[in-house]
Amino acid sequence: MILHPAILALLSGSLITGFILLCAMVFSVRVLARWDITSGSECQLILERRTYLISTILNYAFAFQIFSLFLYIYTADNLHGLFTGAMCAAGSLHVNGYGYPVLLLKIVNLMFAGTWLILNYADVRGHDYPLIRIKYSLLLFLVPCVLLETVLQFLYFGSLHPDVITSCCGSLFSLERSGIAAEIAGLPFRPTMFALYGVMSVTIFCGYYFYLRGKGGLLFSFLSILSFVVAIASLISFVCLYFYDLPSHHCPFCILQKEYHYVGYLLYGTILGGGVGGLGVGALMPFKGRGSMARIIPPLQRRLAAVSLSLYIVFIIVVSLRIWISSLKLI
Repeated sequence: MILHPAILALLSGSLITGFILLCAMVFSVRVLARWDITSGSECQLILERRTYLISTILNYAFAFQIFSLFLYIYTADNLHGLFTGAMCAAGSLHVNGYGYPVLLLKIVNLMFAGTWLILNYADVRGHDYPLIRIKYSLLLFLVPCVLLETVLQFLYFGSLHPDVITSCCGSLFSLERSGIAAEIAGLPFRPTMFALYGVMSVTIFCGYYFYLRGKGGLLFSFLSILSFVVAIASLISFVCLYFYDLPSHHCPFCILQKEYHYVGYLLYGTILGGGVGGLGVGALMPFKGRGSMARIIPPLQRRLAAVSLSLYIVFIIVVSLRIWISSLKLI
């Protein structure tokens, strides 16, 4: 099973990414220990030349890291037919104890990888490298997380056996089952729906205000992350029900399948992108007045806010249209 093309792509890509990050981590230690922009020494000149190369390579590595989340979910969904009891990715990820931890790590690493790319984008446009210590300090935190994800991913795919009987999504997200998935699925429809539209409305208002006035960036960043969390809970609690036209099917993975026109990838892509954009706005706030960043960060933050708002608005429009045309009436 490990010879499946998508599995090979994931494992080989993770190995290459892990190797690149290990090399970059060694370089990060040198930068944090020896970097001095006021120095004209040979060591400083070498560090300045190499940081361009390392940053460029890391851009590709983290781009794959972001893409790997969707490839991982697609692969898990594609494998469900090999396991008795599985109907979608929910069952495939439940085959052993590594599937869901890898998924959670990939989501967390995607958020931090996106933040690193934003910090790097701003830093390479400043003549005085004002964010270089910040971004390489973040890299030292991110590398162990990515390496842990790589190890668990190998354990997950290496432990897959087609003779295993797993649980279907209807069982995993059943209201009668114990666990966090059942708790989220059991959230009351009306309060959860009001929470989704309420939080999204406040986030969009604050984001628009920040885009126009440049104020309230930290509040908008916090609300963006809160919107991401509420959107995930809402998808499981009630949004999926409208796409399935079933009042008891809470699976967040079936909407990724062809029968539902792969709309799940659009929904998850918009809330992940909106969350990363909002997180990037907040991550840049402490440095907007530092050196050359004073002219680079404010317009970058406005673009990030615009992207985040646009993606969240697309998410709300798609969800609202489906609720409107669905034959299922929960409220």
